Amino acid sequence: MPTSLTEGQGRSSGLVDVLDRVLDKGLVIAGDIKVSLAEVELLTIRIRLLICSIDKAEQIGLDWWKYDHHFSPGKQALSAENDDLRKQVRALERQLASLTRRRSAPVR
Repeated sequence: MPTSLTEGQGRSSGLVDVLDRVLDKGLVIAGDIKVSLAEVELLTIRIRLLICSIDKAEQIGLDWWKYDHHFSPGKQALSAENDDLRKQVRALERQLASLTRRRSAPVR
């Protein structure tokens, strides 16, 4: 019985080591699936899979989850609010410019 327990722990630690190495270094799996009928290509699916830690992904310039509204829904609301505020600022600037022009125009 102790041998099987030791074997189980060895497999577990081996798996942890492999997973740790993959997350640290990264693993890329790439492939294409093509569906053809009578030598006419009907469908092509390109699959690219990258497995790594978030730190490694940011290190290599992959940070799409920061900007994807599905992963950070609050940012979409903030972006819309930001756009609204910019429009309001532009409208106020136009009103201010209009008032300034009226005051600086000579009175007849």
